[in-house]
Amino acid sequence: MRSVKYKLILTITCCLASLFSFAQEKKLVIGEQPLYKVAKTTEPMTIDGKMDEAAWANAQEVSFDYYYRSDGKPMDKQKTKFKMMWDNANMYLFYSAQDTSLTFRETQPDARPYLDDCAEFFVLPVPDSLNMHFGFETNINKALYDYIMFWQYVNKQSIFVKQYNADGFKVAVTTDGTVNDDKDKDKGWTMEIAIPFSALGNFQRPRAGTKWAFQAVRQDRNKLDDRFRSTATLFPIYDARLDVHQPNRFGLMEFEDVKK
Repeated sequence: MRSVKYKLILTITCCLASLFSFAQEKKLVIGEQPLYKVAKTTEPMTIDGKMDEAAWANAQEVSFDYYYRSDGKPMDKQKTKFKMMWDNANMYLFYSAQDTSLTFRETQPDARPYLDDCAEFFVLPVPDSLNMHFGFETNINKALYDYIMFWQYVNKQSIFVKQYNADGFKVAVTTDGTVNDDKDKDKGWTMEIAIPFSALGNFQRPRAGTKWAFQAVRQDRNKLDDRFRSTATLFPIYDARLDVHQPNRFGLMEFEDVKK
């Protein structure tokens, strides 16, 4: 059950998003971004990290082809595949990552899973409102960091509303290898996620033809003592010094109807 405090925070932040969008230079032009078609399913989905349901065969598969590393060292360009579906209640995400060194340190919620082997997803239900998005970051230990983010809100400083909680968020992970052991070579991990539309506040729920803005990210740290990690994104962010949260670089998703 959502608390009154949570509802108030979510309502205020969503209202601020609409107000402050008009004060920004609009670099995102609807229709010009890369487009991902989100297949719809009527099949019951089990969040187990395995992609067993037949409906996943209808989902478009894409790869993360843009790599960044902030310390300038050679990047680990390990492959990541991504799929997404939806039904009337949820968005479903699936990450499949090659990884020779399965690594995590974070165990607490709303902390720093992004420093580990981690999947990230940013979504903007109003694609021409550039100053905010919902963020979900989960490492292979299923430590979740969820928030509402206002990008470069004051003096080019971003604000994270960490009090936000995505009620109904589900995640399951599978790993192929030994976790937190630098001495051997692992094969990889998968992550399956369900994000309920009800967790996105009062934004209108999508229907076939609706377009939202989003970014999908994979963080890859291959040594326990490494302070840095390689970052791979679905859509290019161009200037990695700013971080991966640049909503004016998001692509679009278009919700499709059930295929007959």
